[in-house]
Amino acid sequence: MTQFLTTPAERFAGLPGWHWPSQTWRSDAATRGAAMAYVDVGPRDARQVFLCLHGNPTWGYLYRHMIPVFEASGARVVAPDFIGFGRSDKFIDEAAYGFDFHRGTLLGLIEALDLRRITLAVQDWGGLLGLTLPMAMPDRFERLLIMNTALGTGETTEGFRAWRAFSNSRPDLEIGRMLARSEPRLTPAEAAAYDAPFPDARFKAGVRAFPNLVPDGADAPGAALSRQARQWFREHWRGTSFMAIGMKDPVLGEAPMLALREAIPGCPEPLRLAEAGHFAQEHGERIARAALQAWAAAGR
Repeated sequence: MTQFLTTPAERFAGLPGWHWPSQTWRSDAATRGAAMAYVDVGPRDARQVFLCLHGNPTWGYLYRHMIPVFEASGARVVAPDFIGFGRSDKFIDEAAYGFDFHRGTLLGLIEALDLRRITLAVQDWGGLLGLTLPMAMPDRFERLLIMNTALGTGETTEGFRAWRAFSNSRPDLEIGRMLARSEPRLTPAEAAAYDAPFPDARFKAGVRAFPNLVPDGADAPGAALSRQARQWFREHWRGTSFMAIGMKDPVLGEAPMLALREAIPGCPEPLRLAEAGHFAQEHGERIARAALQAWAAAGR
C-alpha cells in the first residue's frame, strides 16, 4: 500500500466562503487506498450535474464562488480534490503520482457516484485530465465550461518551462503567496486557505509532481491520449460549451485557449476577463452566471 498523509480536519475549519462538508471515496484499485475528498451538494436527481475540477496547486476551494450559483440554478455540484490536494489524502512519494493514476481516480469517482448529464467545469490540470474523460464515457457528458487550461498533447511553451523550473526550485512552494500574486483581489485569509491542506513540505509531493507530469513530448505519458481526446472532440462532440479566459495568465492565457477552442465544435466567443490571471475561478460568480445565461439563451 502506498504511504500517504492525511491533513488534520481542523486546518479546514472556518475558511472564508467555504462551508461545505467533505465526503470521501476510496478504492484499492483506483486510489490505492487513499481517500479522495469531494463536495457534493444539490439534489441527487438534478437535471444537470456540475463536475468541477481544480488544478495545481489548488483544491476545491477554488470553486467557492461558483458552487452557490450552480446550486441555486437547481443543479447538483460535485467538486473533488485530486489525491495529493485539498482534503484528500496525500502520497508522500512524488513517484506515486501519474497522469493515468489521476485520470483513473476521476473515472472511478464518476462511476461510483453514477454522475450523468455532466457539465464539466475545468481549469489548469482539471482540463488536462478532465478533457480526456468525455471520450471514455460520452453518454455522461453534455456541456463544457473551460477556463485557462489545455490538452496535454506533448507541446510545451517557454512560459510553461519557466513555471516548471520555478516550481522545481521550491520544494516547499508558498502556495497562498503565489495565488495572491496571481489574483490580487484575494484577502489574506483566502490566500491562507490555499495553504490549509499542506501543514509542511511533506504534504506537497503532489504539488511538486504535477509540473513534471505535464506531457512535454510526443511520447510522454498522457500525450497520445490527449491527442486522441482532441480528435474525439473534433469528430464526435455534440454538446455545448462556454469558455472564459483570465487574460493576465502568462502560461495558459488567450493564445493557447483560442487554440483549444478550435478543437471544440460550436464553442462560442470566449468571455475575456481582463482583470483575471491563471486562477479564473476567483472571478467565478461572473463566469458562472454568464455561462448559465448563455446556455439558457441557447435552450441548453
